[in-house]
Amino acid sequence: MVEQGQQHPYFAMPGATTLGLIFSDGVILASEKRITYGYFVTSKAGKKVFKITDHVGAACAGLVSDMQILVREVEARANLYELDINRKISVRSAAKVMSNLLFGRRLFPLITQTIIGGVDDEGPSIFVLDILGSLIPDKYAAVGTGAEIAVGVLEENYQENMSLQDAKEMVIRTIKSAISRDSRSGNGMDLLIITKEGVIEETVKL
Repeated sequence: MVEQGQQHPYFAMPGATTLGLIFSDGVILASEKRITYGYFVTSKAGKKVFKITDHVGAACAGLVSDMQILVREVEARANLYELDINRKISVRSAAKVMSNLLFGRRLFPLITQTIIGGVDDEGPSIFVLDILGSLIPDKYAAVGTGAEIAVGVLEENYQENMSLQDAKEMVIRTIKSAISRDSRSGNGMDLLIITKEGVIEETVKL
């Protein structure tokens, strides 16, 4: 029996620490790998960072199934756009497609917070979306249960035009800080590094 005011563990939002930032030559998207169901760790090898095209990616916090549905839909529409227009979709347009999909599902929402980012003719950019499709451009952002800790580290250390190495070290340090206090985050992290040359995926063990 769950007392009034208490959150039942099986209805708890899945945990995550997910972030994205712009550096001098591109964008880094990252998330840790733990998947929880209430207070139970269901997987230590979850994937919450996804490649959408050769220059756009997304990092999510929330239900993994909803993340996968959303990313697959945006990827399909981005590929159709490229076939129809013979031009790659821009980061802003991909983010707007995702926003429209989320808003269209507002009565039965996809339970996911998302950071979408990439590099196009306008340079590197990232956008933050909530479950209803609100679209907010930013230079760095964090979502998930570890976001409060992560944002504090980002606020203190982020600088514009950071090198890839400095940005990568800061991302790892930020997620480590969140993992140390958020019990729903942990078990390593996945990185998606996007530049004009393409997408690089890395896994970091902690």
